[in-house]
Amino acid sequence: MVGFTVGMLSAQGRGAIGPGDDRLPRCSVSQGYGKAPPDGFTPNVPAKGAPFVCSRGGAVPFGASSSLLERPVSSLHADPSVVNDPSAPAGRAAAPGPAASPSRVPGGDPAHGVHPLHGPDTHPAGGAADARPDLDAAVVAVRASREAWVITPVPERLRLLDRLVRDVAAVADEWTAACVAAEGLDPGRPESGEEALVGPYFVIRNLRLLQRALRDIASRGSPRVPGPVRIRPDGQLTAGVFPGSLLDRVFYPGIRADVWMQPGVTAADLPATQARAYREAHEAAVCVVLGGGNVSSIGPMDVLYKLFVEDRVVVLKTHPVNDYLAPILERGLAGLVAKGVLRIVRGGVGEGAYLCAHPGVDEIHVTGSDRTYEAIIFGTGEEGRRRRERGEPVNARPVTAELGNVSPVIVVPGAWSAADLERQAENVATMLTNNAGFNCNAARVLVTHAGWPQREEFLRAIGRWLDRTAPRSAWYPDAAARYEGFIARHPEARLSGRREPGPGGERLPWALIPGLDPGAADDVCFTSEAFCGVFGETALPAPDAARFLGRAVEFANGTLWGTLNATILVHPATEREPRVAEALDRAIAALRYGTVAVNGWAALGYGLVVTPWGAFPGSDPSDIQSGTGFVHDTMMFSRAQKTVIRAPFRPLIKPVWFAGHRTTHRLAPRLARFEAAGGLAALAMLPPIRVLALLG
Repeated sequence: MVGFTVGMLSAQGRGAIGPGDDRLPRCSVSQGYGKAPPDGFTPNVPAKGAPFVCSRGGAVPFGASSSLLERPVSSLHADPSVVNDPSAPAGRAAAPGPAASPSRVPGGDPAHGVHPLHGPDTHPAGGAADARPDLDAAVVAVRASREAWVITPVPERLRLLDRLVRDVAAVADEWTAACVAAEGLDPGRPESGEEALVGPYFVIRNLRLLQRALRDIASRGSPRVPGPVRIRPDGQLTAGVFPGSLLDRVFYPGIRADVWMQPGVTAADLPATQARAYREAHEAAVCVVLGGGNVSSIGPMDVLYKLFVEDRVVVLKTHPVNDYLAPILERGLAGLVAKGVLRIVRGGVGEGAYLCAHPGVDEIHVTGSDRTYEAIIFGTGEEGRRRRERGEPVNARPVTAELGNVSPVIVVPGAWSAADLERQAENVATMLTNNAGFNCNAARVLVTHAGWPQREEFLRAIGRWLDRTAPRSAWYPDAAARYEGFIARHPEARLSGRREPGPGGERLPWALIPGLDPGAADDVCFTSEAFCGVFGETALPAPDAARFLGRAVEFANGTLWGTLNATILVHPATEREPRVAEALDRAIAALRYGTVAVNGWAALGYGLVVTPWGAFPGSDPSDIQSGTGFVHDTMMFSRAQKTVIRAPFRPLIKPVWFAGHRTTHRLAPRLARFEAAGGLAALAMLPPIRVLALLG
């Protein structure tokens, strides 16, 4: 058996970056209803092809853009209020929102820096003036192909996916090497293998799952749900989507995933909620994708979702942090470029703003921060803040977004053996150290039981794993400033490792801040995503494990910023207690997060790819939290609410993404090649994969 080897090691994450912004995402509890909606509110994920649409503003109608594109380039400027805030200092645009409060850490928006529109402004004086001809050409090219793409038959799409698998596999080693070098990793060390997993492996897996979905659409009208479809006692429908094949069971033993539908979806309705772009008439449209900079698969996988699930043609703007990947992606995705349905462009703030306001663009998808989303929707500066408060957008295009999270890890008290403590300590340490902490699904707040006798022992075990894990180069811009801001607020932080220069940036010690006051709702650890190697711990009093779960849910929903993902760790013996089992089921149902994982890192929701990845639906645009809409989702559901993942508390073989895995750098590239090969060629690769998995 290969065992628990294929890496869900995700790292989904942040959008654009640039040095200088001195604010972090706002506290969720102070604005709008955050994660606590008004009584009677029923969250609603928009149907595919029709994500959240602002209620006011001047969206360009689908049919009106061709005439607009005949205007001179000089008339196609983005709204100046979006590109450059006149109140900002020269060369720097001010982000919207209130001034930094004492609970905020100086050092920059975790993703957007100088201007919250996708990267440093490469043209501070005039927006994206120098790049406009190239940007216009990209939009015109894909727009010319949008109608043809909508009518492209499934067999032709399957042939295109075959080519994409071959082309991505051909550039996989170069892709991985480029990321390893950029992040200052040693290619001879196990942690460098992360880049093969979260880059080409995830993308190839995405392509294979889309092939499976399209074959099902051709034969039966919608993707086949491989697992049971159940109705919960409260009437909510769930669909088992993973494992979906024998190989899934071999490579991911014990892991299962269910997608919970929005209230009101019935078993009879479920097929009609799938693959709507393949069964219903819809407008052809152009989507701009502003790719994330921290994980190399984010942009390409968002492109695949928009093209093959929502039927949109795409202009992908790479993130300034990893735009070195642009020529590699152009070769890996050459089939899409040749067909005219994809163009890849580079740039920073000016280019992002220009594309978001372009009359030939119909929709926007962004991976970034809430500041980015607000700048796109409401504009920047004081006027943008006022528009947000009034709910009056300047950009009425449909926008989907993944915007980060202060991710909780809820530790249910129980009687853990020494081996259990060690294993789960490594699990938690991995949730921080993976990708140097530059993940939106990284552990940010451990929620423990104040009366758990093993609490301190568990924290010491986590500390030992952090001590064993060498600090990484802080390659993501402004990481040091954010890190220093958190440590300045919490000098009691326990540090692991030395601060010293590194090849990809300064190496920063891992930081665990224990004993946070759960009543201090404005603590920066609760209100701001650190987006570096820092996390905290808070302990909640409760009479027993069952009531602890209820209080942990209240704390996560009501105090922590974000709605993206949450993890629960619970010992199997504890879960077998009837009151705890009932409380756990209620907790999973009540957590307002797009992915909830039990005993596995919630990043599995990103890496499985078959599951929807995104924020829990229902956030108000003026307090967007972790975003709106889903991506990945190769089951093509249009009315998903959340994903629930379960993993073994005691995996038989160390997961390939764990911090202490010894062969990740040798195993991960083989996994990518295995996924690409298929058939008998793939089966021949299994023996060495099994050996490397066992050696991990």
